[in-house]
Amino acid sequence: MESKTLSTRLHVDFPIILGIIVVCGIGLVILYSASNQQVDVVTRQAIRIGIAIIMMLLVAQVPASSIRRWCPELYVLGILLLLLVIFFGDIGKGAQRWLDIGVIRFQPSEIMKLAVPMVVAWYLSQRDLPPRLTALFVAILIVAVPVGLIAIQPDLGTALLVAAAGGAVVVVAGIRLKILAAFAALAASCAPLLWYFMHDYQKRRVLTFMDPEQDPLGAGYHIIQSKIAIGSGGLYGKGWLNGTQSNLEFLPERSTDFIFAVYCEEFGFMGVLFLVCVYLLIIFRGFYIAYNAQEIFGKLLASGIVLTFFVYIIVNIGMVSGQLPVVGVPLPFISLGGTSMVTLMIGFGILMSIHTHRRLLSQ
Repeated sequence: MESKTLSTRLHVDFPIILGIIVVCGIGLVILYSASNQQVDVVTRQAIRIGIAIIMMLLVAQVPASSIRRWCPELYVLGILLLLLVIFFGDIGKGAQRWLDIGVIRFQPSEIMKLAVPMVVAWYLSQRDLPPRLTALFVAILIVAVPVGLIAIQPDLGTALLVAAAGGAVVVVAGIRLKILAAFAALAASCAPLLWYFMHDYQKRRVLTFMDPEQDPLGAGYHIIQSKIAIGSGGLYGKGWLNGTQSNLEFLPERSTDFIFAVYCEEFGFMGVLFLVCVYLLIIFRGFYIAYNAQEIFGKLLASGIVLTFFVYIIVNIGMVSGQLPVVGVPLPFISLGGTSMVTLMIGFGILMSIHTHRRLLSQ
């Protein structure tokens, strides 16, 4: 018999919570600098973090078995909301991504970052693993439908994240190597065709990624200024509040997508190394939870959540450093904003539910 620990009774995982709090603290510190020391901006972000943490803890109290039962309903709800966006969505910054219901204005695509891996894990956990071709085709279809609806908004960044979340679960389910290689080859061969379906701004992002110097004052400005900020940080950085790229407003989107460049300039390589280590602590702990999950559903979903979190980090850092095209992906728990913060926190709440309710079952 395993005695109840404090984490079991509270349904929390202290290593993950500690890592999240540390990263959120770093985010508030760097946001104060990136926002030109605007206390109200930091205060609003702190409130968002508090709300997101409360939601994470509430979700952690829900047994994993109940979460599993709600997966199909959540997925269908998300699809219906995405369809409503097409006909009734609000337009902002040239994209139709939001629903305004009076009380709140939100992006339904954020729901699919959780609903897609949840329903894919729910579906595959009821089949033989590794999945057969029929099950694999259905799983891919489950992922493709919301990805397509999100891509036409257009919101390529979120579409890629949703695809990565669902794809991560499929890979963890044990897809055969030859099938994976075949899909990779098919995707690579179809990639050039996507060029003809991309919007003009998306094409500019790809061209800018390949050669940002061709338009240094236009499309390439973000990347060039971001690289300058990252490189000027050196080993130890210029010090908190001393970043010239952000304080002199050379760096666009410095509080949101490009906040990592501000962090690099002020805290340097050593600061980045510390942040990456904290991120890795969260990721390794998440994989530990996934490995020790009692049910296939828990293993698949936990792995999918952790891999999605990993993709967030890699894509944002790669984007800001010029190694990937700019697709508008925030840096987890650091970039200004509440929607992605809440989505990530709920994901970690599910992760903790899988872990702590597993312990209760073993008593």
